[in-house]
Amino acid sequence: MVSIEEDFHTVRGYQLLSAEKKVLTSSMEDYLEMIYRISREEGEVRVNQLAERLNVRPSSATKVVQKLSKLGLVTYEKYGAVGLSRQGKVLGEFLLQRHEVIQEFLQNLGIEEMLLKDTELIEHDVSHSTLEYIKIFNQFFAEHPQIKNRYDQYRREKLKNRLNPENGLSQSSSIGESR
Repeated sequence: MVSIEEDFHTVRGYQLLSAEKKVLTSSMEDYLEMIYRISREEGEVRVNQLAERLNVRPSSATKVVQKLSKLGLVTYEKYGAVGLSRQGKVLGEFLLQRHEVIQEFLQNLGIEEMLLKDTELIEHDVSHSTLEYIKIFNQFFAEHPQIKNRYDQYRREKLKNRLNPENGLSQSSSIGESR
């Protein structure tokens, strides 16, 4: 028999439990990841550039950069460039890799339309151990393209049948519903 955890929480409850252990907010993680991306692509990072890439106001970007600076993850002086500390580079690289692993996983599932949004929502709440399993799953599909192709074919068939009015199912049907 499968063991069931006795200590259930709502999604928000798990987020709050996780937040107690985290130093960075999800927003701060997004900023650090983007600073890392820009620094890899262009070398120097400016607050205006960061704000533009994250679709926020420069004043908002400045506030978060100042918080990251206080944590020792970035270097920043008013009107100057934003640089990554050694710890900031390591964490930024991890955050980018985490993003890429989740995005690849969702692509392997066949997600296209909401790929970036779903990646962003998942990446901040996934545990390190689950991330490792997802990475292994991605590697398995990469090393066994014939299985990935079979899955893609199976998914397309299931979705075609699910959306077929003759089957009594519609686009509005919930995945969890039975016929």
